[in-house]
Amino acid sequence: MPTPAVALKLRRFRRRFGISAPKVVVRSHLPWRWLVLPALLLALTLGLLGWLVAQGNEAGALSVEVEELRQQLMEQREELTLLRSTAGTGQNAVSIERATQQQLLGRIQGLEGQNAALKEDILLFERLIPVAGEGAVIRVENFRVVREASNRYRYRLLIAFQPDRQNPDFRGRLQLAIAYLHSGKERQLLLPERRDSSTEYLLEVKHFLRREGQFELPEGAVLQGVEARVLQGDTLKSKRLAQL
Repeated sequence: MPTPAVALKLRRFRRRFGISAPKVVVRSHLPWRWLVLPALLLALTLGLLGWLVAQGNEAGALSVEVEELRQQLMEQREELTLLRSTAGTGQNAVSIERATQQQLLGRIQGLEGQNAALKEDILLFERLIPVAGEGAVIRVENFRVVREASNRYRYRLLIAFQPDRQNPDFRGRLQLAIAYLHSGKERQLLLPERRDSSTEYLLEVKHFLRREGQFELPEGAVLQGVEARVLQGDTLKSKRLAQL
């Protein structure tokens, strides 16, 4: 039979290493900085992949639009060639009435104008295809002013916007600076006359926006030039002189 001292040691041994011994959990310590850095890298990688996919889809849509415009231009050219040959024959044939000739010539002129507009649209769409590394760009395209009456004019313009990830659309306002000569003095008219006078000049552009309108000058005024300005707040983003 063990002595009391030996029995005491046995009880202490069982208490420490036996079934009733306390449980010990071992955990490895990992600094939180080592967890944040991989999470940030993963988030940046996913964001970059999403942006690249969006740019690729946008470029593909614009390329399809350009191809459709080119196909339409080819069809217009074929029709124009046919009508020219018909008009040439008609002018030399006595049996074709003058009214028919004038109609054919008018149709030819209309097709030539449509072909010129299609060429401009193709160039515009090609410029709108996003280029990697370029930021958002706003431009005034195809700005024309035509005279409708003695002192009334009509303007037409196209505003093109190339977005980026931070700027998916553009909001601003249009301003027309009209220079004219009246009573021997050079004058300038700004439209709109006040910044908040009309919503007609407010702009909201996703890719491109066509805008047209009218303005009048005093009787006897001679138009010298018109400049279209695109403003964001008080910052000038783009400008272009009109073709008169």
